[in-house]
Amino acid sequence: MAASPARPRAQRDLGRSLRRGFDALRDLTTASPARFAVLVFVTLILLFTGLFSLPAAAADGQRTPLADALFTAVSTICVTGLSTVDMYSHWSPFGHVITYIGVNVGALGVLTLASILGLVISKRLGLRAKLIAAGDSNPLRAHGGPINEGQTVRLGEVGQLLATVALSTLVIEAGLTVLIYPSLIMAGVDPINALWEAPYYAAMAFTNTGFVPNADGLVPFGDDYFLLTVLMAGVFLGSIGFPVIFTLWRHAWHFRRWSLHAKLTIITTVILFFAGAGAILLLEFNNPLTFGRSDAWDTTFQAFFLSAMTRSGGFSIIDIGDLHGSTLVVGSMLMFVGGGSASTAGGIKVTTLAVLALAVFSEAKGRQSVEAFGRRIPSDVQRVALSVVAWGATIVALSTITIGQITQAPIEEVLFDVISGFATVGLSTGLTAELPDPAVYVLALTMFMGRIGTVTLAAAVAASSRSQLYSRPVERPIVG
Repeated sequence: MAASPARPRAQRDLGRSLRRGFDALRDLTTASPARFAVLVFVTLILLFTGLFSLPAAAADGQRTPLADALFTAVSTICVTGLSTVDMYSHWSPFGHVITYIGVNVGALGVLTLASILGLVISKRLGLRAKLIAAGDSNPLRAHGGPINEGQTVRLGEVGQLLATVALSTLVIEAGLTVLIYPSLIMAGVDPINALWEAPYYAAMAFTNTGFVPNADGLVPFGDDYFLLTVLMAGVFLGSIGFPVIFTLWRHAWHFRRWSLHAKLTIITTVILFFAGAGAILLLEFNNPLTFGRSDAWDTTFQAFFLSAMTRSGGFSIIDIGDLHGSTLVVGSMLMFVGGGSASTAGGIKVTTLAVLALAVFSEAKGRQSVEAFGRRIPSDVQRVALSVVAWGATIVALSTITIGQITQAPIEEVLFDVISGFATVGLSTGLTAELPDPAVYVLALTMFMGRIGTVTLAAAVAASSRSQLYSRPVERPIVG
């Protein structure tokens, strides 16, 4: 009977400890949204590394080496599509299910996912949680401080944006599945197997990952233009970004009512799609290993398909290693740009390129401000765009030098695979599958930094902003 008073006391102590832990976690979500978002991503990667390390996840029932399990987890959560193992033969059905779940979780985006978890913790979408979600559509939000300009997605619309993210992912992947399934049946795929392969292809297209559920990948469907077009459409919808989908859903084809972000994203994406296809067609039309053996129509179509996939799609019909070195450089440029902000695509993002191009044009014209479609783009946005390019180029350069030194492989192949990892594309010259463990870890880190975004990473590690109540004397160095 003497032990009974101790039991309620122990329960109270446990309750207090749980409340303190809960409060600490809630404080973390509000104190630094960017750091919490990075923490969420790291936690997911560690979780999926453990899942991929399970013997049940491998087809042979053996434990997958840590380097391969970690790389696959990063590639899955970061929706990259690169792999150090044969994704079809190495993993068991359980491993494939883990991959399918992982890419859909990763597709939500690091900041959007963090805001959903913050909503669960706080039980309501408060101001800080809205800042996290809005940061996914506008990285300037992650820095804090006053932002006087109109936003891509206003704070009051964040709840609608989160609903759009979830609904669009479900609806688009379901629609792609319905369109893909008949093509698989007509290609001779067993109807039961097609029930799995169709949603798998749909998820890999919309999330811009590029993993395939069969041994030969898309090679058997090389002349199925309908299926390839559906995959391109899925990649396009995933790469334009959820804020653009949100805008199109609200305003449909009323172009004048689109946000500036949506206009710049769609226009730049279309320009790069056609320019990339034209460059690839010009460089590869006489290459006997790629397009040289095809007729004019097939060559043109495959050039557009490869142009779409280098924007972050990751699917491939031809062997990327057979491309000319000049084509690899063009592909690297397209991959480095990537897709739209707050999308399943990676890269520096098309709006970053658009802002810098407009800034260069305005400077050439001698204009005092950068303008587009009757709107002025503030200087802080231009500085962020320049910072994103600078940090992205630095990450790619350091990773390329490091992996090149470790492997002593041709530098154009190293550069291509590094940019493919940084931009979460998934295309490879064949180098990634042959990397030694030290290079595997370097490329995994590159994929992680590319996915969470250079702006988010900088905001996560930077100290809190300080106000400066004075200014230094002006002196102009010579530039150029």
